[in-house]
Amino acid sequence: MHTRTLGQGLQVSAIGLGAMGMSQSYGPNPGNRDDMIAVLRSAVELGVTFFDTAEVYGPYVNEELVGEALEPLRHDVVIATKFGWDIENGQSVGLDSRPERIRRVAEASLTRLRVDVLDLFYQHRVDPDVPIEDVAGTVGDLVAEGKVRHFGLSEASAATIRAAHAVHPVTAVQSEYSLWTRDPEAEVLPTLSELGIGFVPFSPLGKGFLTGTVTADVTFDKNDIRRRVPRFEADNLAANQALVEQVTQLANDRGATPGQIALAWLLAQHPWIVPIPGTRRTSRIEENSAATAIALSADDVADLDALARTVGVAGTRYNAQHMGYMDR
Repeated sequence: MHTRTLGQGLQVSAIGLGAMGMSQSYGPNPGNRDDMIAVLRSAVELGVTFFDTAEVYGPYVNEELVGEALEPLRHDVVIATKFGWDIENGQSVGLDSRPERIRRVAEASLTRLRVDVLDLFYQHRVDPDVPIEDVAGTVGDLVAEGKVRHFGLSEASAATIRAAHAVHPVTAVQSEYSLWTRDPEAEVLPTLSELGIGFVPFSPLGKGFLTGTVTADVTFDKNDIRRRVPRFEADNLAANQALVEQVTQLANDRGATPGQIALAWLLAQHPWIVPIPGTRRTSRIEENSAATAIALSADDVADLDALARTVGVAGTRYNAQHMGYMDR
């Protein structure tokens, strides 16, 4: 797999791996921890060098899993983690990016990940009660102390990105982006291009929808986050099938899978975009990694863009509670 460069010269594999689903959000958690460790290590064998986790995933257990799995491969990988939630009794109860909290999270994440320095430290969600300048300054201090290498933001607006970057250089911004979530295109992506900041799309496969495996009659497990996402309600799913059907047709024409086409479309947007699809299976990592070999033509990209605009998307990407955490 070839590499791509985010901001501040950080080189990573063109497609990374989001580890969240190995510990939460997508139905029953895997029963065998060793299986997930094997999947994480197989990703490195397949050329993946960029791994994404967070203290709130679990909470805590996902960082511990990633730390154990990648410890023997530490010099071959870049591990990103996140701060910004107030966690009480194993549950996130709100936002907290106060400087003292950031420092506590950094120390705890270093231990759980079994590393001497955090490669990329994102603010998970923008905290309206803490000036972004204070957040950037605190992470900048951690960089100066050798505890963090790079500073990132997640789901931040263009104005917030500019304000943070003016205090300490931002290496990457992580937000949801895919063929059916185009929000970053209006303001965020142009800002990143101007400032030389990389972009890391999460849910690049639309939480599985763009793989063509989620149909209108699906029944999600009670612990599956998609049960609470309006876009996955039955009527909306049925309406959204038109998009994935067209992606599937293009995939068939190209001898690829729908998921590979969705990832190839993202890779074609800008050379500083690095998607982080999540999975629990090595076979999916193989499939996703192969998307880097699919070169969509300008016409292919234009057709997919036009299709997404024409078909549209039914339902919001989060419920009202989670939308309240978005930076406007």
